[in-house]
Amino acid sequence: MTTLLYTHPSFGRHEVPPGHVEHAGRYKAVDKALNAEEFAELDRREPPRATPEQIERVHPRVFRERITENVPEQGLTQLDADTFAGPSSLDASLRAAGGAIDAIDALYKGHARNAFIAARPPGHHAEPDRAMGFCLFNGSAIAAQHARAVHGARRIAVVDFDVHHGNGTEAAFWHDEHAFYASSHEWPQYPGTGRASDRGAFDNIANAPLPTGADSEAFRRTWGEILLPALSDFAPEMIVISAGFDAHRADPLGGLALVEEDFAWITAEIGAIAKDKAQGRLISILEGGYDLPALAASASAHVKALMVM
Repeated sequence: MTTLLYTHPSFGRHEVPPGHVEHAGRYKAVDKALNAEEFAELDRREPPRATPEQIERVHPRVFRERITENVPEQGLTQLDADTFAGPSSLDASLRAAGGAIDAIDALYKGHARNAFIAARPPGHHAEPDRAMGFCLFNGSAIAAQHARAVHGARRIAVVDFDVHHGNGTEAAFWHDEHAFYASSHEWPQYPGTGRASDRGAFDNIANAPLPTGADSEAFRRTWGEILLPALSDFAPEMIVISAGFDAHRADPLGGLALVEEDFAWITAEIGAIAKDKAQGRLISILEGGYDLPALAASASAHVKALMVM
């Protein structure tokens, strides 16, 4: 078995205003990096669009329809202070979630070891009834719920090392006893959520805020002492990674000081828990990362770690 890679031209066509940091160059940088010879063994697949039923496992029908209806035939629609949609945005968002869903199906059928969905726009800020933070639909939460609804996974987990807290995933899982969310993130930082005291209705949320300037040692200690043990204790049957690379020291939106080797390390550590608790079932969806060289190098390190699991 191999690692799946999901890419699609729509990920490069999702429209944002000129000068917006979440631009098409992000997808192009990752796509180019993952086309290097060292990634020749990846099983490359085209992501399908998520269906309304699949989206509505996280987002209410009225919200899904509102997003669908607000996507313009030309120009841009502003959904939030920094969240926009253009003619290609709905297709891109549906394929981001659909790729993650397809990857989960492939894992449960024994067709792959794990998967990376190189998608944009990101998704972890999208709350069940609100698009925000560049995000329209929450692909990570949707994918995890698909594992439960279709494959019988009772205990599902999303883990997140983006520099920003995934408030949308937390909101989707807060009242779900058998869903777990773990996040390291800079504090204070957008969107202002993710306090260590925020633990969910069933003690099923693990937040580990990191102070501005926190480096590799602090990151690895936080995961090693707090988040990884909590994930292991939860004993998930399916793990989804919200893979944001904006905690890299070069990133313009973050204030942490990680390097690409840290992303390889945390990927391997999460993978070890997946092997121990979830029969190896692990998929990853691209979230943030806004310095293009750092994003390309970090995504490459992440995927290399997936490939050797």
